[in-house]
Amino acid sequence: MKTPAPLKLLNAIALSNKTEEIWAMVGAYMAPLGFSRLNYGLTRFRFENSIGDPEDALYLSTQSTEYMTEFFTKGHFARTPVFRWVMTHTGTCNWRWIEEARAAGTLSPAELEALEVNDRLGVKAGIAISFPETSNRIKGAIGMIADKGLGHDDVDAIWADQGDAISAVAHMMHLKIASLPMRSPKRALTNRQREALEWVADGKTMQDTAILMGVSAAMVEKHLRLAREALDVETTTQAVAKATLLNVIFTRGGLD
Repeated sequence: MKTPAPLKLLNAIALSNKTEEIWAMVGAYMAPLGFSRLNYGLTRFRFENSIGDPEDALYLSTQSTEYMTEFFTKGHFARTPVFRWVMTHTGTCNWRWIEEARAAGTLSPAELEALEVNDRLGVKAGIAISFPETSNRIKGAIGMIADKGLGHDDVDAIWADQGDAISAVAHMMHLKIASLPMRSPKRALTNRQREALEWVADGKTMQDTAILMGVSAAMVEKHLRLAREALDVETTTQAVAKATLLNVIFTRGGLD
């Protein structure tokens, strides 16, 4: 498949309303440049240096199942020096500093253990972009792992030649994905549950909502209860707030 020019790709990302499609386009663009291994994370529930409940975060990767198990399922990502940098910085950094910090003995035991896992999985060099956000609850970042055989100097050379285009594509990807519904099997809402939350968000009473939905008040409460359970919150007010942050109510398409 021919790699699209950056401008064409930016336009394609802007017009897409499917996270998986956007991720596939970005992966196809990055691979020939030396970054076939990508990890992207997004949370709308950041708290200090925590991403919040992992079930509410979005993770995308072009890595193998083995890497995904180590990196995400076992929480490896949260122990890496890159994660610490991403949570406290905005911008771009070459991972050269990590090797320098390890040599200087300034990394924590947990970070050293994480680096040993990376060494075993063939992660040696790369670039991280921590995206600027409009809310202190949101944090998104992408890690671009250099292909095997490439080192820090190679990454610097790639960035000097293609850095502006890579950065533009990554930022457009993040902005678009952050605007789309964050789908999760454990947080999925039915159409009726979404509709009930939307009417509540509009200030409608239980009886008003029942009339508008053409069901009984008891059925409305059932939809709201199931929505609260799916979103793992205690009150309907919390459910409305969380559904809004996840972009799963008042949205056009992208859910089914």
